[in-house]
Amino acid sequence: MVAVAPALRRLGVGILDALLPPICLTCDTPVGEQGGLCPACFSRLSFVTPPLCEVCGVPFPHDGTGLRQPEGFWCEACVAAPPAFSAARAALRYDDGAKALILPFKHRDRTELARPLARHMARAGAGLLRAADLLVPVPLHRWRLFRRRHNQAALLASELSRMSGKRFDPMLLRRVRPTKPLGELGARQREAALLGAFALARGAGPKLAGRRVLLIDDVLTSGATADACARVLLGGGAAAVAVLAAARVPDPRLERLS
Repeated sequence: MVAVAPALRRLGVGILDALLPPICLTCDTPVGEQGGLCPACFSRLSFVTPPLCEVCGVPFPHDGTGLRQPEGFWCEACVAAPPAFSAARAALRYDDGAKALILPFKHRDRTELARPLARHMARAGAGLLRAADLLVPVPLHRWRLFRRRHNQAALLASELSRMSGKRFDPMLLRRVRPTKPLGELGARQREAALLGAFALARGAGPKLAGRRVLLIDDVLTSGATADACARVLLGGGAAAVAVLAAARVPDPRLERLS
């Protein structure tokens, strides 16, 4: 029976492909397998590669020579104010190519995009994923969750849990106060806006004590939300908190230097 199961799965996939031929996740061009991208759409994805900040993962400008990055490079922001999380990594630069996947996933109920995004995340954050004891998604406030119908970070965390076998707890961290969009705010304004926005669920202490937590999000922008979540998790007894996101907004100050 064990040997038969893979054959049955392959047969099922073959029947599905015959009835519903695989198409690109973003442009509907025919592709070789379900859940894939066509060459044109894949070529528009910009993956986050070194050199990057060892802490927050923001990519630095580089000349494309492929020189190995020395260890210990920190960006100016992390030197000035180190975040509570130990490290953050992301799979993609948040540009037009990444937006073609993330915006439909986030706002148009394209929940099937969680799996391919999580695959990219698993590669980008392989070390963080191996070291983690527990996956925790960045929570949505209940009213935003009601409007959106799903928490995109929780869907990504669920897929990563399935791929890695790591434990996943979508209810451990709560957003108890709604916050306005942080994109246009300065650092101090973001910190003030997030003050008291997150809290641990009742009884979370024993689940967190001594655990290495990997915080999961869809897009990492300034890192302020991840930092606020990490402080709450560390305050609840977590041994360490790292961050893994599908995409990272490059620092515009650094982008101007490239």
